[in-house]
Amino acid sequence: MGQDQTKQQIEKGLHLYQSNQTEKALQVWMRVLEKSADPAGRFRVLGCLITAHAEMGRYKDMLKFAVVQIDTARELEDPDYLTEGYLNLARSNEKLCEFQKTISYCKTCLNMQGTTVSLQLNGQVSLSMGNAFLGLSVFQKALECFEKALRYAHNNDDKMLECRVCCSLGNFYAQIKESMKIALQHGDRPLQALCLLCFADIHLSRKDVQTAFPRYDSAMSIMTEIGNRLGQIQVLLGVAKCWMIQKELDKALESIEKGQELAEGLGNKLGLLKLHCLCERIYRTKGQQRELRDHVVKFHECVEEMELYCGMCGESIGEKNNQLQALPCSHFFHLKCLQTNGTRGCPNCRRLSVKPGYV
Repeated sequence: MGQDQTKQQIEKGLHLYQSNQTEKALQVWMRVLEKSADPAGRFRVLGCLITAHAEMGRYKDMLKFAVVQIDTARELEDPDYLTEGYLNLARSNEKLCEFQKTISYCKTCLNMQGTTVSLQLNGQVSLSMGNAFLGLSVFQKALECFEKALRYAHNNDDKMLECRVCCSLGNFYAQIKESMKIALQHGDRPLQALCLLCFADIHLSRKDVQTAFPRYDSAMSIMTEIGNRLGQIQVLLGVAKCWMIQKELDKALESIEKGQELAEGLGNKLGLLKLHCLCERIYRTKGQQRELRDHVVKFHECVEEMELYCGMCGESIGEKNNQLQALPCSHFFHLKCLQTNGTRGCPNCRRLSVKPGYV
């Protein structure tokens, strides 16, 4: 079966599937898979089979087709096909509750970014990773992933992705409520504080600041009581963001100042970096150039101290969605810099070399 006939039969299957003639559609697609000699066409029909089996709840079959698809993607040697293939592997394992595998495949997807088509899948990757973290009860990381997925949905006006993220957030909220109930039953104050912080962050992500504020207040009360200063910094970051949403910039600065005192006392550079970033946004809005420059300098000092920059191009790491590569010495670089530079040693420490084929 040639390229044109493969495309024609795939469209025929889609028409049948959209007409609720699922079994007939599956038969058409399976014939294409058996007879087509076109790798790109085989990849596409495998995608149709994966989607259909996912919607029918046949997750083992979904995984089976995802494994064949990733082999086809490797044959095509195209980053877009590989990214989509790994995403389908991640989604299949997520449905089968293989959460560690899901996270691993999602990270592979993110490390393969580089084309426009691949970047469009980031929202789905973040959603799948969030669901996996939720399955493992790693609530903070799950929420971070859901927030990323929601931003992708809003930025690309993807209503279907937004709906799926909201469903996952509903499940997340339910699990946090259950954790809170257990924490109350056992008198577990640290867990109570964490649950309250998660509740507040959820409401903040939805810009429901009136509901977020009392949760942050309760979390702060417990964290102060038990002496969790790192948690207090996280609360103050959230409170500052709430005030920023309400355009109460001076009140936001008050929260940031308290957070800075705690972060400096702990030597928490990541917390300081986040706080300087918020200050930068506030002073830029207020048009106060001297204060703005001061916090820009302090932000970059934190980046330097944490070595969050590429040793080749000098740009900071994390500001943009770029592929990264960790060398054996644990220093990070932009993958494109390593691929084009041709260096055989780490520019940061000059003591471990990159083996041929490592990148």
